[in-house]
This record gives sequence, structure tokens and C-alpha cells, in this order.
Amino acid sequence: MGASAWFYWAIASAIFAAMTAIFAKLGLQGINSDFATFIRTWVILAALTLFLTYTHKWQPLSSLSGKNWLFLILSGLATGASWVAYFKALQMGNASQVAPIDKLSVVLVAIFAVVFLGEKPSGQDWMGIGLVATGVLVLALKR
Repeated sequence: MGASAWFYWAIASAIFAAMTAIFAKLGLQGINSDFATFIRTWVILAALTLFLTYTHKWQPLSSLSGKNWLFLILSGLATGASWVAYFKALQMGNASQVAPIDKLSVVLVAIFAVVFLGEKPSGQDWMGIGLVATGVLVLALKR
């Protein structure tokens, strides 16, 4: 894969995330959002099991360091909390408002990357981050 392959994966992620919001909003009708998150998690687990098997990418659990375990567990807990909150918000609000607010994560990732990872965004990067924050607020608070 080329140096810009990350970009195509990121575009795919955005497309699938958009589809997630629409499919979830439709699928949440008449059921508890926490139970819907549980079903979604099982579907993801099954899909990843098949994918790892098909691509022969399984690794022995012993190959993970303590640091790997710690941060993957924390990431999993954060993902689960995000999904529970997202599905609850989708059940209660409009997808066209919930999804943009969820994308404030873009702004928060930039801030957290500076604080926790020592990244140094450029002035242009900060301008883009500010525009994302502004756009999120304009989209989410339109009603």
C-alpha cells in the first residue's frame, strides 16, 4: 500500500460511519438502544472473526504486551461507552443533528493528541480543527 493508503481507509470509515447512523436510526425503532448496541456488538464480533480467519491475521494472545492489553481494553471500554451514548442519542434525536455532534470527536482527538501524544498541529491544522468545530455547531444547533 502506498503512503496515502490511510486516506482511502479513512474515507471508507467515513462512508461506513454515515451508513451506521442511518441504519441504526432505522433499526432502533421500537427497541431499547442498549439492547440494539448489544446486537450490533455481536454482529461486529462475528464479522471480525470471519475476517481474521479469512485473511489469516490471527495472532497469539501471548504476543500482546501489558501495554497493548491495557490500552486496547481502555479503547474497547471507550468504544462501548461511545456506542451506548450514540445509540441513545440517535433514538432520542435526529440523525442529522446527532451525527455532527458525534463528530466533535475530530476536535477532541486533535486536542487529546497534543496533550497525551505530544503531537504538534500546525496553524493550518488548528484552523481546520476550528472550522470543524464551527461546522459541527452550525449543523447540530440548526433547530
